[in-house]
Amino acid sequence: MVSEHVKQLRENLTDAELRLWHEVRRSALGHKFRRQHPLGEFTVGFICLAQKLIVELEDAQPAETEQPNDDERTLWLQSQGYRILKVGKDEVLQNIETVLQRIQDELKIEP
Repeated sequence: MVSEHVKQLRENLTDAELRLWHEVRRSALGHKFRRQHPLGEFTVGFICLAQKLIVELEDAQPAETEQPNDDERTLWLQSQGYRILKVGKDEVLQNIETVLQRIQDELKIEP
């Protein structure tokens, strides 16, 4: 069951999140992605479960919804076998092709 918090995040995407979601959900990268996906006590922006790749947009969420201690979160996600690719929201809005290429390059790396 999806929590109310996750539902709100999914309904209130920023322009950058909407742009990235539009690109990755149409399977142009050849892999299925989910958005605002819960993992443990955390919620990740975009995830390809099959490749254990998380794509996070920096500065994509308002301050009041920030995740607890980012270092702790990153360490926990990595301990679960996930790789994290962080991209800037401005980069998504201004140069989506470069962002998609970075994601594609990460997807080529074996999990």
